[in-house]
Parts: sequence; C-alpha cells; structure tokens
Amino acid sequence: MGVTIDIAGLPERRISFSPSPLAELCMALHALSQPAHHPALASWTAATTAALDPSLADRLLEADFMWRSSFSDIFMAFAGIPDGTGLPAATLAAELDVVDRLDDERFVMAALEHCWMALYDEGMPSPLTDPRARAKALETAAARGPRQLDFSLRLLDDPSGVRVWMRRLLEECDEAFFAETWRRIEPGQSADARHKTEVLRHKGLPAALKEVSSALSVDEARTTITADKMVNGSTTATDARIGTGLVFVPTNFGWPHLLVLHAPGWRPVVHYPLGTPELASGPGSVELLQRRMEALAHPMRMRLCRSLARAPYTTSELAALYGITAPEVSRHLSVLKKAGLMHTRRQGRYAQHQLDLGAVARIGSDFIEGILR
Repeated sequence: MGVTIDIAGLPERRISFSPSPLAELCMALHALSQPAHHPALASWTAATTAALDPSLADRLLEADFMWRSSFSDIFMAFAGIPDGTGLPAATLAAELDVVDRLDDERFVMAALEHCWMALYDEGMPSPLTDPRARAKALETAAARGPRQLDFSLRLLDDPSGVRVWMRRLLEECDEAFFAETWRRIEPGQSADARHKTEVLRHKGLPAALKEVSSALSVDEARTTITADKMVNGSTTATDARIGTGLVFVPTNFGWPHLLVLHAPGWRPVVHYPLGTPELASGPGSVELLQRRMEALAHPMRMRLCRSLARAPYTTSELAALYGITAPEVSRHLSVLKKAGLMHTRRQGRYAQHQLDLGAVARIGSDFIEGILR
C-alpha cells in the first residue's frame, strides 16, 4: 500500500525543494476547518478563528471541501501547467496568477477533486462536458450540504465567475491572517529547502528522503520513490507531455499529513511536514501498524498480552496458565514478536517473554498518523 513516483532517468537537478505560499494557505485553511487534526496548532487556530470577520468565515464554508476532507490540486497549480517551470512562485499573488493560467477543465476537475477520489489515478470525463460526471459531482456536493451544492453549481455553470470569486476569497485570507503568518514561517521553510537541497547534492536521494520523512523510500536502482500511505496510487516525474520534475514542498501546518500529488497529467509533488513530533523510535510503517493490529486482534493473544503486560513469563508458564499447549503458545508469541510487540530475554536456561508496553501504547498515535498521512 502506498503511492509510487517513477523517477527512472530523472536528472537529480530536476528534483527540487521549495516553499509554496499557496500550498501553505491550503494547509492553514485545513487546520482552521479541522482543528482536531492539529492539536499542536490549537492556540493559532483558536486565535485566528476568533479574529475572522464573520462574512469571510461564512464564505470559506462555501468552498471548504477543497481543503477540509481533501486537498485540492488547485493549491499546487504550478504542477499543472504544461511546459511551465514546475516550481512554486515566491509570493501568494504570483501563485494565484498561476492558478489563473489553468484552463477551465483542469481548474474545475481540481476544485471538485473530492467528488471522485476513488478514480483519482484513472481520471474521468470532465463534468463541464459529460452529463454523468456533472451529475456525480453535484450528487457528492449535495451530500456535504446546500452550500457545497450551490458552490458546485456555480462552478460548473460559470467557471470564470468562480475563479474571480475564489481569488478574492484567498486574497482576503491573506489580508486577514495569512500574510503575517507567512512572513513568520517562510524563512524557516526556505532554510529547510536549502538544507535538504544540500543533502540531496552531497549525500544523495536516499539521505534526502530520510530527512523529509520516514514514510518515504527509494529502491536500490533509484527508479521509484514510495510514500508509505493508506492509499494506492502511482505517478511519474518523467512525463514530457506535462514536463519532467519532482518538487518537495515543506509545510508548518501539515503534520501529520504527508501529501503526494499524483493526479494524471500533473507533475508529482510531495508536501511534507516540518517539525514532526516523532517518538524516539520513529513512526511505524503502515505495514507494521497492520501487523500489530492483526496480532492484537486474536482473542487468545489478547489474553496472553494481559499476563505479559504485568510480568515476564516462559512458554511453559503461559501454557499452564491458559490451558493450551506449549507449541500453541509459541505460535502466538511468534506473531507478537514479528509485530515488534514483545521482548524475549534469557534467564538461565529459560526464555522469558514480556509485552513491550511502549510499542503497544504507540499504536494509537501511529494509527492516527497512518490514516491521516
């Protein structure tokens, strides 16, 4: 499970690290709409929400499905312009100019991305020209509420008018709270981008990916980058039709989300969080998390864990305690050990087993990070 990026033959100079004010505005709006996802930002979200003009807050609700439950590719428009630079602009105004360069079909498909997430990799007909796609988009928007339905109708009937409305909305967000926030965080993001560029140039891609996120890896041949996420997808950084290149964009508002733009016909982008509050051992992979949850789901292993959490036991002691055979106990212990949930140590000629309470405790936070990543 995960998203793969084909980089076979991609020159290293086409891999870039760069901040994006528009992408960060998207994440800031997401944090405001989903504060429970970002407890570390509680002070900022509470203060910003309290200071928002009621009219602006009301209008943000009309388009909030572009940043609340999914992240519209509109906010990374630089990746969707054929033959463009493929890089974010330095200012929000310049990035909004790039959004204006998106053709209506790309703009509308990206704005309504939440309507067909399951078909993201396959693409689908444009709702501007295909009646069934239009009906699907409106049906999905209606399920989210009358405001979203009204916005979607306006978008499909008058894309140009909605473009003007949306640009002004984002400019008002900049005036209300984002400009000051961006002035504060941009220097750190630029410094991080420079640092990771240096790591890439001097230590290579594996080292750079390790610094970006433990959820990213590259194969030995350096042809495929894999993002460990609870979603399947694939894209390429070498499509000459849109332009070659791969961009890594830092975010202060994004944790725990590690986003990978892998839309058909768009350059890939990895949006990675800064200052991830990881535990000393680092977050577990999705595969490891699945193994751990499956290991603990078995009734007998749950009962064994009750004892193993309190004190070390030998296989024979557990067999006698629970009335099962020693080989059965060994099989259950083997599953727990492969999942990294149990320690074994020798005490004379006996092997004593005990539950790793720290690993078990991390399942909750690892699960939350895994499903939000």
